[in-house]
Amino acid sequence: MKIISVTQCVKLLALFFFVLQAAIGYAQNGSVQVQWLGQSAMKITTPGGKVIVIDPWLIANPKTPAEFKKLEALGKVDLILVSHAHADHMADAPALSLMNKAPVYAPAGLADSMTTLGVLPAELAPRFNKGGIVLPFGPDSGIKIIGTHAEHSSEYRWANGQTGKDEMRPGGEPMGFIIELENGFKIYHLGDTALFGDMKLIGDLYKPDLIFIPIGSHFVMPPRDAALATREMIKPKFAIPVHYGTNALLRGTPKEYMDALGTSGTKVIVLEPGGLATF
Repeated sequence: MKIISVTQCVKLLALFFFVLQAAIGYAQNGSVQVQWLGQSAMKITTPGGKVIVIDPWLIANPKTPAEFKKLEALGKVDLILVSHAHADHMADAPALSLMNKAPVYAPAGLADSMTTLGVLPAELAPRFNKGGIVLPFGPDSGIKIIGTHAEHSSEYRWANGQTGKDEMRPGGEPMGFIIELENGFKIYHLGDTALFGDMKLIGDLYKPDLIFIPIGSHFVMPPRDAALATREMIKPKFAIPVHYGTNALLRGTPKEYMDALGTSGTKVIVLEPGGLATF
């Protein structure tokens, strides 16, 4: 058996805490970290260390890495955004919210349904809507969330525990999100959407640095439409394709998207589920 000295032990502990601090505190130096967890689920760590999770569908998501099927693996979560009521975007939002006491900002109609049905208490399901600006961490935090249009639907399938049957309830209007962070970096999560002309207005008005753009087709834009939106309308610096490959219907691929995009000022970053990108 190898015995290490007290000095060696101290050095090892110092190294451990240095690495740990780097992992936890990297965001404090002004960087933004994003992690794709499959489908449209994204985890954002802001420059100030806030953790924002968007469209959390993890436990039943076949593309989510096994380690993240335990919601505790996400660590602390400060804010949850839900773009619409479909289960592949919000199934794990209530549990994650209750676990972290983190509010779920969702379309107003969905928030109303969740509170009325007892899925979440009102203080964890604040109402807001498209066009509104919310300051979830207060006016001095530097973080703003703006609801945008999305061309989709938003039915809420609720499991009635008394009857054992599913019921369809109001899910509000689907939306996307502009997320402005402490350092001014702007992210546009398009939600589930078809192509629509006001994407250009959103691009001109907010000038997002990074977009999370659905490319899978069938339920959302195909790669060709997503490429047109990127190149001609939104014109971000970076794009991460999402909402593809989860099942056979979502057949659009990042290669098709990049091929359709052609020469562009946008850098496409293709992540595997669980993959990270830092800006």
